[in-house]
Parts: sequence; C-alpha cells; structure tokens
Amino acid sequence: MATNRRQFIESLTAVSAALASIPAFGEKQDRGQYPLSCNQYAWVTFYARDGKDWSANLDTSLADFASTGLKAYEPSLNNADEVARLLPLLAKYQLQMPSVYVNTSLHEAKEAAGSIDSVLKIANALQPAGTKIVVTNPNPIKWGSAENKSDEQLAEQARNLDSLGAELRKKGMTLAYHTHDVELRAAARELHHMLLATKPENVSLCLDVHWVYRGSGNSQIALFDIVKLYGKRIAELHIRQSKGGIWQETFGEGDIDYARLVKELNAQGIKPHLVLEQCLEKTSPKTMNAAEAHKVDVVEVKKVFGK
Repeated sequence: MATNRRQFIESLTAVSAALASIPAFGEKQDRGQYPLSCNQYAWVTFYARDGKDWSANLDTSLADFASTGLKAYEPSLNNADEVARLLPLLAKYQLQMPSVYVNTSLHEAKEAAGSIDSVLKIANALQPAGTKIVVTNPNPIKWGSAENKSDEQLAEQARNLDSLGAELRKKGMTLAYHTHDVELRAAARELHHMLLATKPENVSLCLDVHWVYRGSGNSQIALFDIVKLYGKRIAELHIRQSKGGIWQETFGEGDIDYARLVKELNAQGIKPHLVLEQCLEKTSPKTMNAAEAHKVDVVEVKKVFGK
C-alpha cells in the first residue's frame, strides 16, 4: 500500500512538471497557446465501431491516442475518482489536459446542488494537472425527448451555471458552456438565455461548431451569427466536419467553412483552445481506424488553424 501510494504521489509530481509550461489562464489569455487537444468521445465512437471499449483498458487506449502525435486530451469526467486514475496515465504518455468535459443537471434546484458539488470536487482533483477549462452541457429534461425546458427551468439553470462558474474562477478555472442540438430548438432560447443571463467573467462558451450548425438546420448563417453575437465569450472550439450532413472520419473540407471561421475569430482577436471531436455516426464512411484518422486530423487542423 505504501509503495503504491508513493508511486501515485510521484506520478502526480510528474504530471505537474509536464504541465508546468501551460500559461496561467485569465480573461485575456490566448487559449490558442495550448496544444491541439482531442475529446475522449471521438475515440469512443471509433472504438465502438470496431467492437472495442475505450474504457476497458485506458492504458492501452491512451497509448493509441498518443501514437497520433496529439499532445493533449479532453476526457469526459463523472467524478473525482476518475481523475485519480487518469493522472498517472497522462504522465506516462506525456499528455497535457488543459480542458475537461463534465456532466451537470442544473435546471432543477434539488439536482443542481449535487451537480455543482460534484464538479467542484472534480476541479479540486484536477489541480495537479493544471487544467484551466471546464466544459459542461447541462442535461436536457430527458435525453431524446422533444420537451423543452420551461422559462422557470431556464432561469434556474442560468443562475446555477453562473454560480458554478464563479466558484471555478476562485480555483483559477474557466467554465465553458457547451450545446448540442437541443439548445438550438425554439429560437435557440436555451443557448441565448445561458449566455445573456450569466456574467461573461463566470461563463464562457465552448462553441461546438457542428452541433450549432446541425441544430439550426445545417445553417452556416446561424453558426456565424452565433460567432458574431458571442465571439468574445468563446474559450474553446469543438471541431468536427461533415459532408452532405454526414460526419466524416477525418477533419478537412466539407459542409462548414472553417477557413471563414478562422477569419471571423481572428477579426475579433479570439484565440480559443482547439479540441478535435471528429466523431462517427451510423452513416459515416469506414476506411480507417481511430489512430489513422486522427493522424490525418492533426495535419488538417494545422493547415486550417495554423497550430
């Protein structure tokens, strides 16, 4: 037990040393200084297509991840215990973790308190990793349901989102609000209220480019209007491309004009943290495995974003 504990502490020290080069995160921080990252979920979809479980052997999975040349990883975390298991593996494969994705339920007061407490415990556990961005997409009323949140529930959610962001700021972290397509329903009332009813210093935006595009009926007009309205709030981008509305195996040319997106962000002086999330769906092409696809992604992102 003592030996295991000593090894664990040494691994935390190694993680801290490996991540010491990440600059302090502030309101004017250039998030583009962080290395290109990749979200866990993209790998989950590739592994599932091949009949594999990403979480079954995280050591082997992260070795596969690191083989692509990616230097940063954005995991999806459910509790603080998962952080303790992850940190030694990040040190082993010399992977940074500038950002993480967490689940929350914030539209009902009785659930929100527990969600906020869980995220703050995760944030405390993340301190050795130097993580600076916490991304969350508050749960819908029910996954797969067409039911929208009431005005009262949206107001409750915004209050709790702002409160969580304020607490994370005290820990030197930024909360980044994320959406899927649900939040774009009903004139995008949920997305707009979360950003208009929260303080910019407490709540930033993780712009999931393709979900905004898809959620608004495959509309680049809607996507670029969001960038125009909330560009200054964007701390992070989730990057995905499609062709004919179908998610592709690799990032590159397709439905979304990423060159224009880069131009729009540069015009506003915005340098967000870039996170690949080139996920698969049932109709996606099948020509390569996860590592092969992400090696292509790294090259293509550098062409478009210059990272």
